[in-house]
Amino acid sequence: MKLLLTSAGWGESPVIGQKFLKLVGKKPSEIRIFLVVTPIKYLKRNKYILNQLLQFKGIKIPEKNITFFKLDRKLAPDDLKNIDVVFVFGGNTFEYLDRIKKTGLDKIIKSFVKKGGVYLGLSAGSYVACPTIEMATWKNADPNLIGLKNLKGLDIVPFLVTAHFEEKWREVIEQSAKKTKYQTIALTDKQAILVKGKSIKIIGSGKKNIFNGKKYQSN
Repeated sequence: MKLLLTSAGWGESPVIGQKFLKLVGKKPSEIRIFLVVTPIKYLKRNKYILNQLLQFKGIKIPEKNITFFKLDRKLAPDDLKNIDVVFVFGGNTFEYLDRIKKTGLDKIIKSFVKKGGVYLGLSAGSYVACPTIEMATWKNADPNLIGLKNLKGLDIVPFLVTAHFEEKWREVIEQSAKKTKYQTIALTDKQAILVKGKSIKIIGSGKKNIFNGKKYQSN
């Protein structure tokens, strides 16, 4: 099992990008990425997408190696052919989870990871990999505009992630974490969680913030 769960990619912490390349284990020019987004009308005009493309360019992954998948249709059998990385992008966590399940991508992701493929998450993409997305309701992170009732996530990792952590949110997260049975890792935009097999490491710079659970190894 190989995952990299980030708060904001590696724009503010280049070491995360280098760890990502090492996790995939291929030359940047050979890495094929399946980038999952909610339906965006003007994909290449979206400032967050453009920022992410710059991050890939920074680690020498060419844009032509990136296949965009808008969560508006069922997956075709060949969609993940020759893909090395499934990358679930950021946005509204409730909408992502709902669409991932409706398109059947949830089962495909689990199979992909089980077979050795790399899962990369950014913010909401990191949240949906967890046992539940209940943390998306903490600190008013995302509005549940679609009224999603089943918050069960993909359950690929045994802990919860909360992204974009700042000290002002510490008390809110501490209190929220006490109400869940899961260990909770709060990531700043300079941090990520690297999962390889049974190894779990918090990488990037700054204090490691772990609530309601054991201390994970850090870099």
